[in-house]
Amino acid sequence: KVALAAAEELQKDGISCEVIDLRSVRPIDYAAIVESVKKTNRLVIVEEAWPLSSIATEITYHVQKHAFDYLDAPIQRVNSFDVPLPYAPTLIQAILPNVEKTVKAVKAVMYRD
Repeated sequence: KVALAAAEELQKDGISCEVIDLRSVRPIDYAAIVESVKKTNRLVIVEEAWPLSSIATEITYHVQKHAFDYLDAPIQRVNSFDVPLPYAPTLIQAILPNVEKTVKAVKAVMYRD
């Protein structure tokens, strides 16, 4: 939901995004990800997990190994903060990926900060 909402927000700024929703992480659809990188020359990964040892880390490794020459910008990851998950709902929302963080990451790979 975050990625789709961010894509809608970015569309207002004239930035078109391709969103790939990985329905499963085993097997990861690397072919779809690599094809998207070949088409867009960029990659932003949005994941609710912590950044260390996450699926985003594995996807980043795979893309850099198999599609590095297609990248026009460093891969950006939008993960939860690397802290224990808080109990209070407002704090939970503060550490999770959101539209604002995702839009900022996309603009960074587009060099439109």
